[in-house]
Parts: sequence; C-alpha cells; structure tokens
Amino acid sequence: MGFITVDGMRTHVLDEGSGPPVVLLHSGEYGASAETSWYDVVPALVEAGYRAVAPDWLGFGRTDKIVDFSDPTGRRLRHLAATIEALDVGSAAFVGNSMGGTYLARDLAAGGRYFRAEAAVVVSGGGFVPDNDARKAIVDYDLTEAGMARILRTVMHSPRLADDPGYVRWRYRLSLEPGAWQCAASARLRPPGAETGTSGGEFGKPDRTVYENIAVPTLLVAGADDPLRRPGYAEDIAARIPDVELLVYPECGHLPHIEHPERFRADLLSFLARRYRKGAVR
Repeated sequence: MGFITVDGMRTHVLDEGSGPPVVLLHSGEYGASAETSWYDVVPALVEAGYRAVAPDWLGFGRTDKIVDFSDPTGRRLRHLAATIEALDVGSAAFVGNSMGGTYLARDLAAGGRYFRAEAAVVVSGGGFVPDNDARKAIVDYDLTEAGMARILRTVMHSPRLADDPGYVRWRYRLSLEPGAWQCAASARLRPPGAETGTSGGEFGKPDRTVYENIAVPTLLVAGADDPLRRPGYAEDIAARIPDVELLVYPECGHLPHIEHPERFRADLLSFLARRYRKGAVR
C-alpha cells in the first residue's frame, strides 16, 4: 500500500506480489475504494504468484478528490492509464467491478485505448443501468453509519455485512475522506433539460457498448439478485462477446466478490490460469 504522484495528483495504490500482473478496478458507490473492494482478492492473487495492482480511482478512496465536469469518465480513465504506466505494469489481466467493470468493457469494445488487457473479468458491470428504486436508495447518502448500512443492505443480497458494525464503520470512515461525497455524488448531477426523467447523468441511459468488438478472453460474473441491473442483462452481454465465460451466482447482489469471496477467488484464479498466464503457486 502506498502513494505515487500521477499528473500532479496524489494517487493511492495497492501493489503487492510479483509475477504476471492483474489490475483490479473498483466500483463507484459511496465508500468504494481498492481496499474495500479487493481486500479478499489481493492476498489470493499474491499467494497464487500474481502481482496484484489495485489503484483508487481519481475521486475515490485515498486518491485526490477531483472531478472533471466536462469529461468525468475520460479524466478518470486517463488518470488510471497514467497510473498503470507509472507503475510499469505493461499488459495485464484486468478485473473490474460495477463502475470499474463497465469502464473496462467499454474501453475494450472501443479498441483498448486505456487498458492493455490480455484477459478481462467484468463483475456486475456493463449493460443498461436503470434509474430504479435501488439506485435512488444508494445515491441518497447522508454521511451516517446508518446510511452506509442502508447502501450495503441495498447492494447485497445477504444482510450479513450490513449488520456487522465493524464492517459498516470501516466503509463509513472511508466515505468521510474530504471530497469523497462530492465526487461520488457528481455522477447523479444532470443539467436542466438533459436526459429528463433520470436522476443522474450516468444512469438510465441506453448502453451503446459494442460488446462484439471485445477481442480478449472475458469472464462475466453476475449476481442473480442484483438490484442495480435488469434480470438477464449478463446473459444478453455474454451472447455478444466472441470469447466469453459467464457465471451467475445465486443468492447474490451487486458485489459477488464480497458476498461470495471463496467462490469468486476460486473462479478468478481458475480463469486466469486457463486464459491468461499461470502464476507460480508458492
């Protein structure tokens, strides 16, 4: 765990292990970070002989809190790409959850401008993002522990972690980083007259990703009970990617790697060993 300066911005990165690199792209809800997303995954990758690289996106975790309102997604992607270059990662396997998975899929479908991926794992990412009641519940965050517990109860099928005071407090503390609320909240801002009928600029819009153009081996992981996606969305995406494997976890919401960590770790390592590069098990 440490910090580097990228384009003048203090950037927080988890960078552990050696061997074939695996870059982990976290989600975008309040309190999201590399640490809270991948705490169960990084040790497993290191133990299996991989280099695990998990940056905090610009505006999230402990990275500087900056939002480019003219091009928020592009700025995040350019900063992330510059971070990977500064770390001398080269080509890698990429794993993205939710926002991270959506950005990954879009970039690979557009030719891989930002990510030099040899393989991709998209977890609860891609597809149409409905502006439904569950989405409204997680964007309405009041910076309280009770509010954080409500977000976790919404995005996960099981209430186990939402009922764990220590886990809720951990996520809550990270959501209090100066500027973190404003950066996460910016995704729902909508200028007057634009995309009327939606509560946020990034939600409720058609998914125009050309999944047919994704040219690397891809694993899709979805929760069967994900409240933030329409039922069957993962099957629809999988039908359009040329080289794809699809896993749908039962009794699982939007965060399969957190709700079902043992299964996810096993599925991830199996996919990497078969379709990317084998690590050197220690």
